[in-house]
Amino acid sequence: MRIGILTYHFPPEPAFLPGSLAEELAARGHEVRVLTGFPDYPGGHVYPGWRQRWHHESRSRGLTVRRVPRYRTGDGGPRGRLASWLSFATSAALVGRRYLADVDVLYVYQPPDTAFASAALLRRLGRVPVVLHVPDLWAGDVPVGAEEDRWAARARAAMLRTYRAAGAIAVTTPSLRDAVVSVGADADRVRVVLNWTEERIFQPATASSAARRLVRRDERCVFMHAGTIGPRQGLETAVRAAAALDSSMDLVLVGSGVDERRVRGLAAELGADNVRFVERRSPLDMPELYAAADYQLVVLRDLPALRSTVPAKLQAALSCGSPVVASAGGDTAALVERARAGLSCPPEDWASLADRFWLAAHIPASARAEMGRRGREAYLREMSLSAGVDRIEGLLREVAAAGNVRQNLNHDRVSHNA
Repeated sequence: MRIGILTYHFPPEPAFLPGSLAEELAARGHEVRVLTGFPDYPGGHVYPGWRQRWHHESRSRGLTVRRVPRYRTGDGGPRGRLASWLSFATSAALVGRRYLADVDVLYVYQPPDTAFASAALLRRLGRVPVVLHVPDLWAGDVPVGAEEDRWAARARAAMLRTYRAAGAIAVTTPSLRDAVVSVGADADRVRVVLNWTEERIFQPATASSAARRLVRRDERCVFMHAGTIGPRQGLETAVRAAAALDSSMDLVLVGSGVDERRVRGLAAELGADNVRFVERRSPLDMPELYAAADYQLVVLRDLPALRSTVPAKLQAALSCGSPVVASAGGDTAALVERARAGLSCPPEDWASLADRFWLAAHIPASARAEMGRRGREAYLREMSLSAGVDRIEGLLREVAAAGNVRQNLNHDRVSHNA
């Protein structure tokens, strides 16, 4: 097939999912054309060595990437992000009409920042069949103040237009499927495609002596949280749970984020000597660090929007064969329990999490290893790159075939009338 891909972010930005999908589809023999912007995430400034211009294409083995200019967000404020969304919509619509005109099917990776661009491009392309991939229903990143409701309504309306226009919609969790259907998408067109991880990095590993020195200080059970320390995680819950158990376990937080100072302050206030902080590490280091710990900890706050979210760290941990403790609700907890890959408890309940820490610490090493094995099997079966691309490729074929049938019917009608 000739497959078009519209995505706001694309490698070398940390846009792993659309990037790996494009590479895999090209490797399977499809002609893939990507329409995206110039790399500027997360700093809001175009990467060194890049310059925005109208005619920029790169090609490699069946994959062509066309980049179009967009407003640089600079400080990353909400008004800047909105300006970037709108400018990308204009650029994508202008260039995409010719660049993507003869594709068999268009794949759109549509978090909210692509809503205006996808709606504008679909108007220009007319009858090109579309598969949407929706990772979030609505992130709410709009300007604050008097115009907030107006712009939020416009973005939501753009998203809903694309839902109705799409031949199929892929969503990343079962709860997100329900949410997309509840706002007007046709339930028969919505399919669940769980996210995958960077499998060239996240594979089962053996802990090096350096990794063990960094993560462990004795034989206590180690629970590791690797990633952002921010408002979505609510790691205060984990610190309070660890403090309640004192010397029976260690909590190791690897990473950084806007809430790091507050979380460090809480650990100091509680005298939690079993809570330790390790600065952010390269993703290449993480499989060995995972192997040096006993469990990976996944924590999410108790917010409605997060119940349909599965953090990327969960797929990474399962792919590495690490058992998991999840302090989360919704799809994250359901996935861990269904795979029998660890333990879960309600979000933002430090007493319940302390109970899970205590229980997990007393599970024999052989049973922990079995949890990790089951988690990896579930990952390979349900969440791997191969499984995910198989499902998306199937949707692309299905939608392209349906589009050809409609075109043939329309052609026959025109011929008959003539």
